[in-house]
Amino acid sequence: MAQKIDVQGHRGARGVLPENTIPAFIYALDQGVTTLELDLAITKDKLVVVSHEPWISAEISLDANKNELPDGRDLNIYDMTYGQVKSYDCGSKIHKRFPTQEKVEAYKPLLSDVIKASERHLKSYTRYEVDYNIEIKSHPQGDGKYHPDPEEFSDLVYELIDQYLPMERIVIQSFDFRVLKYWHKKYPKVRLAALVENQKSIDTNLANLGFKPTVYSPDYTLLSKAKVANLRSRGIKVIPWTVNDTTVMKQLISWKVDGLITDYPNRAKELGFTLEFEH
Repeated sequence: MAQKIDVQGHRGARGVLPENTIPAFIYALDQGVTTLELDLAITKDKLVVVSHEPWISAEISLDANKNELPDGRDLNIYDMTYGQVKSYDCGSKIHKRFPTQEKVEAYKPLLSDVIKASERHLKSYTRYEVDYNIEIKSHPQGDGKYHPDPEEFSDLVYELIDQYLPMERIVIQSFDFRVLKYWHKKYPKVRLAALVENQKSIDTNLANLGFKPTVYSPDYTLLSKAKVANLRSRGIKVIPWTVNDTTVMKQLISWKVDGLITDYPNRAKELGFTLEFEH
């Protein structure tokens, strides 16, 4: 296909290796992704850690002795030092929703460690640059409990990234439009992606955001060919999540989406899309 598609490895490659772990990110790079997609939380000692939930999830984690964890949100990362967070094994437990996922002993890495490991691998093996699509996971009800307020959270993330990467290679995404509004005002050169899972119209969501984002990133089931055309006509890229079925991938590509976020970057690779790193 001549069409250029930004294939994003969701949490690295969650369908193949444990999510948001360095082995998953390295695997995604080897599959030719153009973007690594990941999520962030903040520890008690104000370190930026890669994790989908701001707590240690019993669904994917075991304690240091490989024992099961209680369900719930009591193992709050924002109440733990990174040393405590790192003690949990987030790679050895069978994932019920991804039963074929390869099991490797792994831990929640710091964002700095993900960047360093990924950049070393890019320089040594794949020899090309990728973007980082970084989700700041916050919610008004979680402010001060599971994470800092959006301003402090955002500043911690910006200051960390600025030590390692040019901002031209960064996209900040969030469902929390407070985060995007803050970045738009304080860090206007950074590309922003509006994550969407609601049933509101495109016009309503964009009005609530208050500015034109670089990317509109909805649940793929919310899209239609007409909606993709609508967004692209406004100069907004369309990159849906989380697209794992190859038939759906083909349909979305035929609608002219700009990219796909997938748990299985290997499946996108097998389809033979022409991938191109673009700013």
